[in-house]
Amino acid sequence: MMRTVRSFSLLGTVATALVLSGCTSIQLGSHVAKTVGEKTGLTSAPKGYYKVGEPYQINGVWYYPKVDYDYDETGIASWYGEAFHAKLTANGEIYDMNDLTAAHRTLPLPSLVRVTNLDNGRSMVVRINDRGPFAAGRIIDLSRRSAQLLGMDRAGTAKVRVQILPSESRAIAEALSRGQAEPAMVVASADNIATDAVQIRPDAPNASPRAAVSAQPLPLPNVVAVAPAPPPAAAPVGGVTAEVAKAQAERQVAALQPVQPVVTTVPVVPTDIYIQAGAFSNVNNAVRVSAALTTVGRATVAPKTIRNQVLYRVRFGPFSSVEEADRVLASIIQSGYPDARIVADQ
Repeated sequence: MMRTVRSFSLLGTVATALVLSGCTSIQLGSHVAKTVGEKTGLTSAPKGYYKVGEPYQINGVWYYPKVDYDYDETGIASWYGEAFHAKLTANGEIYDMNDLTAAHRTLPLPSLVRVTNLDNGRSMVVRINDRGPFAAGRIIDLSRRSAQLLGMDRAGTAKVRVQILPSESRAIAEALSRGQAEPAMVVASADNIATDAVQIRPDAPNASPRAAVSAQPLPLPNVVAVAPAPPPAAAPVGGVTAEVAKAQAERQVAALQPVQPVVTTVPVVPTDIYIQAGAFSNVNNAVRVSAALTTVGRATVAPKTIRNQVLYRVRFGPFSSVEEADRVLASIIQSGYPDARIVADQ
């Protein structure tokens, strides 16, 4: 059984650690240890809802949920199974380890992403409906079935690329947001890498969130203009006609349908495992972090253009295994850089 750290709901920033069947679980607030009976029928599971969420803190690390339709990241994936089967996810669904779902720390719930196993080229779409993983060095936690189809269930981890499907995810957000209070939309940052201010060693590791959270309406997907439908014979009830209500309900049901198990194969490009301690627009900041981490090892500082911005990345590696990278990552985090992460790159 693999070991992973997970969260199934967020209520404030109070964390409760549980140990279940050899897996470590962090579950917050009112969803702690909830199940739907010993033999829950998943067909009667509560419907999920659309959620972005507020910034939250786990083990001294702040996470910032946000709408990011440009999300594209490489790193290490893990998976979770029986210990969490039939329990609530962070957006009110019931986790089914046989569905093609996954947990992510910051993407909207639900969203659709394509996950590609960089070692064997297997690629498939999964639905993000939970928060996690909170083990350092992991970027996504897959359901058991997803891990099986991607060929990583036996190893427990794999180098992956995770890419959001923007059009599909926008459509899901629009469908599930109808009839709900307007969800808070957190503006995505220019890139997925922490800013210079975050990366410089903090004086107080448990400080409050370091970035202001702003809000804006969720952009709706492009639609094709059609002729208006004739008015209904009956007067609308509560401002919504029966036909409109039915159409909304159908869109909501469609948005929560299980993803079909379609696995494609892409060419395998050799990649290596690195640790990225930070990425900076100012090269002096990168040099300073590199010098501060000499006790951990020798880092390289190299520029890379990401979304039309030149960033200077502080990196360690390459590493021969995930286990070796995990050990070095732990040392970097203990040195005061909790935003360091494992990446898979050429």
